Amino acid sequence: MPTILGQNQYGKAENRVVKITRDGATHHIKDLNVSVALSGDMDDVHYSGSNAHVLPTDTTKNTVYAFAKEYGIESAEHFGIHLARHFVTSQEPIHQARIRIEEYAWERIATSDANSKFIGADEVKHSFVRKGQETRLTEITYDGEKWQVISGLKDLVVMNSTNSEFWGYVKDRYTTLQEAYDRILATQVAARWRFNWTDDEQRPPHWEKSYEQVRKHMLQAFAETYSLSLQQTLYQMGSRIINNRSEIDEVRFSLPNKHHFLVDLEPFGLKNDNEVYFAADRPYGLIEATVLRDGADALIPVDMTNL
Repeated sequence: MPTILGQNQYGKAENRVVKITRDGATHHIKDLNVSVALSGDMDDVHYSGSNAHVLPTDTTKNTVYAFAKEYGIESAEHFGIHLARHFVTSQEPIHQARIRIEEYAWERIATSDANSKFIGADEVKHSFVRKGQETRLTEITYDGEKWQVISGLKDLVVMNSTNSEFWGYVKDRYTTLQEAYDRILATQVAARWRFNWTDDEQRPPHWEKSYEQVRKHMLQAFAETYSLSLQQTLYQMGSRIINNRSEIDEVRFSLPNKHHFLVDLEPFGLKNDNEVYFAADRPYGLIEATVLRDGADALIPVDMTNL
């Protein structure tokens, strides 16, 4: 039966690069996990094994490390843009480059005044601890003319210990869940947002500031929304971002509901006044949706695990 080659790409995945910038005695860390995927005129290598159009994946790995030295890492987005532009413009058979980056944050270790006489001030400026919060993400795609930048985060765990209800839902003969008028609302946020910067004629966003502000508005909306459903909270989080960040046209969330159920303490003669909960890790409700700027198209894939 005849066959033809479909969509394809190749590259080097999960290149871990750590860049230390030494500003005198003060050091700065950028810790990235970079995956490169290239596509273009690659029929021959699949059909006949000819590597004439193939840039080795080892070369893409080396480019990541060389660019970290040559250009530095101002932001994950800026670094990914440099890489994507290089691969598309330097190799004729390559028509599109996709760069996916995870960034792991570090913060400085604070020392007490009591210890400062033992630890020199200069030494403190290069001691770090990995942040145990979210992982920052970005995906840059470039075809030689147009850019698509999708950034985001994952594993940001948040909780409201009150100001959340869940009632008035459909009930059938299999429904056992009791209505809740004061519950814990907790989730582990995975979010992606798409920038409306698409070509070099536009002024690019300030990537670092944009990430900080998106995260701020996301968390403020979560904290300030009196929630009657996780869907309502999700929409408020996305709307807050769109309304406050003109560089973003689309936000997609995947929010697992990290259920907390009140423990029945009556068998022990104790009253549980919304104090003691059982934290269930599975099964869990999974709420997903996209929030768009009016008039914008939805372009972020529904399955965000592929980003």
